Amino acid sequence: MAFIRTIFASLLFSLALAGGALAGERININTADADTIDRVLVNIGPAKAEAIVAYRKKHGAFKSAEQLAMVKGVGLKTIEKNRDRVTFGGERKAKPVGKPAAGSSTGAASR
Repeated sequence: MAFIRTIFASLLFSLALAGGALAGERININTADADTIDRVLVNIGPAKAEAIVAYRKKHGAFKSAEQLAMVKGVGLKTIEKNRDRVTFGGERKAKPVGKPAAGSSTGAASR
């Protein structure tokens, strides 16, 4: 009987570790297919994953997690549960502020 308990405890421990590894996975919501969305996001099944992809195709890329609420069936609670799992890739980085390039005109230089 102790042998069965040990095996059962080992199995539960393994499953707990596997669940933790999956929790760390992140997806780019603007490029992921429906199967990946369904697999990685919490409370998103196949139908909602397809709806996310369809919405993205019709309306363009998502810019924030809150925009996912525009997809029918996706609520703010679901968004909060998945906030750390979603990236939006393709975001442009702000250009560094510095000296204007040679030959460019500025208000002060044209006076």
